Amino acid sequence: AGAGARRGGKMASTAAGKQRIPKVAKVKNKAPAEVQITAEQLLREAKERELELLPPPPQQKITDVEELNDYKLRKRKTFEDNIRKNRTVISNWIKYAQWEESLKEIQRARSIYERALDVDYRNVTLWLKYAEMEMKNRQVNHARNIWDRAITTLPRVNQFWYKYTYMEEMLGNVAGSRQVFERWMEWQPEEQAWHSYINFELRYKEVDRARSIYERYILFSALVIVHPDVKNWIKYARFEEKHSYFAHARKVYERAVEFFGEEHMDEHLYVAFAKFEENQKEFERVRVIYKYALDRIPKQDAQNLFKNYTIFEKKFGDRRGIEDIIVSKRRFQYEEEVKANPHNYDAWFDYLRLVESDADAATVREVYERAIANVPPIQEKRHWKRYIYLWINYALYEELEAKASKRTRQVYQACIELLPHKKFTFAKMWLLYAQFEIRQKNLPLARRALGTSIGKCPKNKLFKGYIELELQLREFDRCRKLYEKFLEFAPENCTSWIKFAELETILGDIDRARAIYELAIGQPRLDMPEVLWKSYIDFEIEQEEYEKTRNLYRRLLQRTQHVKVWISFAQFELSAGREERLQRCRQIYEEANKAMRSCEEKEERVMLLESWRSFEEEFGSDTTKERIDKLMPEKIKKRRKLQAEDGSDAGWEEYYDYIFPEDTANQPNLKLLAMAKLWKKQQQESEAAAMDPDKDIDESQT
Repeated sequence: AGAGARRGGKMASTAAGKQRIPKVAKVKNKAPAEVQITAEQLLREAKERELELLPPPPQQKITDVEELNDYKLRKRKTFEDNIRKNRTVISNWIKYAQWEESLKEIQRARSIYERALDVDYRNVTLWLKYAEMEMKNRQVNHARNIWDRAITTLPRVNQFWYKYTYMEEMLGNVAGSRQVFERWMEWQPEEQAWHSYINFELRYKEVDRARSIYERYILFSALVIVHPDVKNWIKYARFEEKHSYFAHARKVYERAVEFFGEEHMDEHLYVAFAKFEENQKEFERVRVIYKYALDRIPKQDAQNLFKNYTIFEKKFGDRRGIEDIIVSKRRFQYEEEVKANPHNYDAWFDYLRLVESDADAATVREVYERAIANVPPIQEKRHWKRYIYLWINYALYEELEAKASKRTRQVYQACIELLPHKKFTFAKMWLLYAQFEIRQKNLPLARRALGTSIGKCPKNKLFKGYIELELQLREFDRCRKLYEKFLEFAPENCTSWIKFAELETILGDIDRARAIYELAIGQPRLDMPEVLWKSYIDFEIEQEEYEKTRNLYRRLLQRTQHVKVWISFAQFELSAGREERLQRCRQIYEEANKAMRSCEEKEERVMLLESWRSFEEEFGSDTTKERIDKLMPEKIKKRRKLQAEDGSDAGWEEYYDYIFPEDTANQPNLKLLAMAKLWKKQQQESEAAAMDPDKDIDESQT
């Protein structure tokens, strides 16, 4: 027994050991399979197998009442269990009620619907299924009761109202349906509800009732602002037009225009109004409507309006009407441009040019007033240069087109008051104002305007304009006073000095003219002194005061050694017309040549020598010609190093230089350089002769 027990224990332990260490199957071939299966393939096959049709359950045949009752009990228990598990799932309640309805258990179905409504009375589908069950089973009063409860509980669900009114209408209860509509309208529903009510009345030919509904609808729109939309008014008007109440339709359109006013204008309303009048052959009314709308609706909102107006004019208008449309369209474009940027003066100019060509004076003045009201925000002259021409054009329009001299004067005066004269002014405005007053034969006002301008903001242009005016009037004393003021204001202006002296010369007062020139050349600062000196010299030459002219040249040469002054001096001596003129002229050239030796500008010295040579060729002898030829420089080419702005090397450049014989004689280095060049030339010639002995033999034989 003991041995058997031991053998049994050993076998048990061996079995337990075998259970703890299971054998692993050995894979003989570890190579990959030829056909690989992916995870995507597994999922796709699983999805495809879901679509396989399962065999239908076997049909049960109920043969007696007991089996039927047993079946009903099982199904009811199943439905009740589902409801008990989750009461909020309304689909379970609906399936339960529909099953009871299929068994003709209407009372039980009602009970289920009522229980469901206690759970969720806001579920729209539940109310609809409940009412549809009653209607299918011809329980009209029950259905009415359900609809009443539904619209009382959820009055904002339009589907209840639609189905309730439809049921009453299908039952032939027109009064009841109308009563439901009235209850609905008290809730101020959406637009479609009102139109449903109107269509309902029209189906029974109740036009007056439909009109009253439209009136209530429009009244709600106006007072309660339920639907203040243009299309509602248009529909009302078209309703009246459809039933041939044209006066009522026109009245509706007029009320709509008055209701929306100018703040909420819509092009669709005016297009519909115009088309209505067009159908009534009231073409003038159509034109007035389109023009009224185009004058008030912004361009970007009136594209359809323009299109319809153009089509209308092409059908019923003349050429003038079509041109008016184009002008109106361009006016709208300009209006939008100036509205977007009021300081776009180019747009204002185009706009004004358009209205001047087509509009009346009042409209043009209005646009001008709007334009000049846009004063540049910065008081800098560059910002005012375009703006000032608005005032100029305004004044010219009033004077030339409108023939209103009083308004023209007011425009000029307003512009002059607007300008900030302490910072800048516009001389053209003062001069235009003065010229306008002269055209009006009002000389004192013109002089007062120019005097005020000189006092407030003196400018060269103002002085010149005022002086020119007095010259035309032959008021020479006034001209003298103005020149004096002008020269006090701008003593460096050489042109003013010259004009003042010319005036005195014309008047025959030579001493005053000479005194003016003397004062002028004595000024410490001048803008064009060379012009002033030339004018003074020409003045003395005209008076044949040659000695004074020579003195002027000498005084000028003390200030400047310019080559043109020397050449002009020499030519003056040549044209003086005396016997010693050639000698004097040659003497001037010699003085100039000596003075120009120290001049760094060698081109000027060359210019002097060329002028001297041309003089000698015409009037000189062979000796003098040979002498001037010896003085002419040699032109050589040189190179110099260039440097960039940063100091780095920029390469070399070639330039021409002049070497004068007089300078070569005075500088031994230059003479040595010339001898070196001559020696180098002789060496090159000897080398060439050594390289070509045949040439030497030929030359010796020769």
